[in-house]
Amino acid sequence: MGDRMKGKVAFITGGSDGIGRATGIRLAEEGAHVIICARRPENLADAEAAIKAVGGSVEALQLDVGDTDAYAKAINDAAKRHGRLDALVNNAMSVHYSSILDTSLEDWRADFLVNADAVFVGTKTALKIMYGQRSGSIVNISSTNGLLAMIGMSSYSASKAALIQFSAVAAMEAAEHNVRVNVIAPGQILTPAVENFAKYDPDRASKATAAIPMKRGGQPKELADAVLFLVSDESTFVTGVCLPVDGGKSVQMNIPS
Repeated sequence: MGDRMKGKVAFITGGSDGIGRATGIRLAEEGAHVIICARRPENLADAEAAIKAVGGSVEALQLDVGDTDAYAKAINDAAKRHGRLDALVNNAMSVHYSSILDTSLEDWRADFLVNADAVFVGTKTALKIMYGQRSGSIVNISSTNGLLAMIGMSSYSASKAALIQFSAVAAMEAAEHNVRVNVIAPGQILTPAVENFAKYDPDRASKATAAIPMKRGGQPKELADAVLFLVSDESTFVTGVCLPVDGGKSVQMNIPS
């Protein structure tokens, strides 16, 4: 166990698997009390057990951040229980894959509800708490799809791009209150969703991996380490940043092989 987050309280959405689970474990390893939330109770229980297995302090909440009133209440309740909120990680996501002509307005709105609306509500709620403390760090998880175009990802890409620009404005407004807001844009991270896609379409998945300059996908812990840096006191002069964690993909010129 480390002490980089000792005595701090962190709230993580989408905390039941993949990036959220790895982040919960990593922050708990460094001494944080973590509150993880997700929709699926079975995965949530497994993540809670994994955090306890490393000696971490954890609460698990079954919560759909798309219910924005319930999400705001959960953040406020957590801050009241513990007397503070030091970190918020907006990691929950919604993704629909289809051409623009095949994307319904319902699917478009579903991605924006989770990827943008809930991030707005969660960030706004946390800022009110953190302004009073004169401290705190928010990390919003976007995607390289929010930086670069990909066929079939219109609603996901647009919502993740909106998250980036919103976070930049939030960082500027929060700076005078000693509160930081940053974004991480993951590339191909080997989460259960990515691994399932690889099983579904192995040829496309292998080509995607081969196109990454580092020639591999990232591990969830590698993403969690970036979150840890941004919510810890090691980054107290870092705000308004969008940090790609993608093996170099987002700066690569796309030259056909």
